[in-house]
Amino acid sequence: MNRPTRALAVLACALLPLTGCTSPGPERPARTPDDTVRAATQALTDRCLTRQGLTPPRPGQRRGSSAEQQRVAAALFGRPPAELSLTLANGIPVRAHTDGCLAAAQRTLYGDQKRWFRVSTVVNNLGPEAAHRGLGLASVRARHHAELTEYRQLRQHALDASRRVLRTSTDRPTKEN
Repeated sequence: MNRPTRALAVLACALLPLTGCTSPGPERPARTPDDTVRAATQALTDRCLTRQGLTPPRPGQRRGSSAEQQRVAAALFGRPPAELSLTLANGIPVRAHTDGCLAAAQRTLYGDQKRWFRVSTVVNNLGPEAAHRGLGLASVRARHHAELTEYRQLRQHALDASRRVLRTSTDRPTKEN
């Protein structure tokens, strides 16, 4: 091969990956809506903890001191007393905080943390309510039609917001994530 031909061959090989003619790598499977909201929640809570100088917890990660773990838990979940409360049909109270990184993430994703707390608590406990009342799940769902509708609306809001959060997370340098 003469010199100009060899140079063209080298150039063509170097540009081949840029042309899209190469075989695509394995595609990442699409996230489910639940996975999308979970990933956005984690991205938001990680950013919140990091802004406070704390290390977001990860499974398998070496645990910090007891004091550090308490600081992370308080920053993530909020400090007592819990500001939101709802008593289930079986008499068990459910409480949540309006401070902390998780509460901030819920406000960002769902738009209204109080509404989300109320409807998600009701909807997530329809099965236990049916069992407690000795009713069928269909009859309990019919009784809570308004909550189910509101749950679906807030969930869709969270899914849309989650996609925006994740899109901006991937646009940022990794040091900020």
